[in-house]
Amino acid sequence: MRSKLFIPGSRPELFEKARRSEADALSFDLEDAVVATAKAQARKHVSAALSAAWPNDRKIVIVRINAFGSDGFEADLDAIVQPGLDVLNLPKVDRPETVQEVALRLDQLEAQRGLEKRIGILVNIETPCAVRRAHEIAKSSGRIVGLQLGFGDLFSPLGIERSPASMGPVRLSVRLAAGEAGLPAYDGAFVDVSDVAGFRAEAEAARAMGFAGKTCIHPSQTPIANSVFFPRAAEIEAARQVAAKADEMEARGVGAFTVNGVMFDGPLIARAREIVKLAAGRPR
Repeated sequence: MRSKLFIPGSRPELFEKARRSEADALSFDLEDAVVATAKAQARKHVSAALSAAWPNDRKIVIVRINAFGSDGFEADLDAIVQPGLDVLNLPKVDRPETVQEVALRLDQLEAQRGLEKRIGILVNIETPCAVRRAHEIAKSSGRIVGLQLGFGDLFSPLGIERSPASMGPVRLSVRLAAGEAGLPAYDGAFVDVSDVAGFRAEAEAARAMGFAGKTCIHPSQTPIANSVFFPRAAEIEAARQVAAKADEMEARGVGAFTVNGVMFDGPLIARAREIVKLAAGRPR
């Protein structure tokens, strides 16, 4: 998911526009973007969207529900576990046991409703405890499809300024935790829609840390995210050369070799093959 477009569940007039956007994934929100008095109605809107017919090439569909143990959690879960849901976005996770309990509830609901698909869980890392325990959380359930950073919830209560100096260490920590579990990590939202350069700079910084994509809060941000998190033409060509040479050398029993004066072995070869795979699987 290079781009994940955020849509308040209380704004059904935006649903179709979001579906027509360039985003790889749609993320309906029932949590912070919806005031308490509108949550019940937002839940109905999102539930109706999930039950509607989608095109065969539809986007990945995500719903951010209210936190485990909150007043809205059970009602959210009951409303959204249906065939149109791909991924459950779980906020305010501090411990691996929370993910395990939610995964168990999904097991029960999927069985009760005869769902053939297995709904994934995208876990938000947005508290100090979650950052500290991110590797435990990432490995807590086979349903987890990635870790999602939330800088607003993480920094604002602590009075930490959002800057490259503060964001860099957190990104690296979360990316390493996700990597330990073999999962992707996704960067948080950039709230100033008018600051295109700022959004691109944050996306580029996240990409440099190995992140797979970024949350977008407006359709205008999605083409930028798609571009940033897609391999550059030079990267793709270099990766193809390495992958081709690797196939040739492996057939001869050679595990390390050079391409254009640069040595490649196990992890570098694997990364080259991953870039080739990414380039083949996504449009530019």
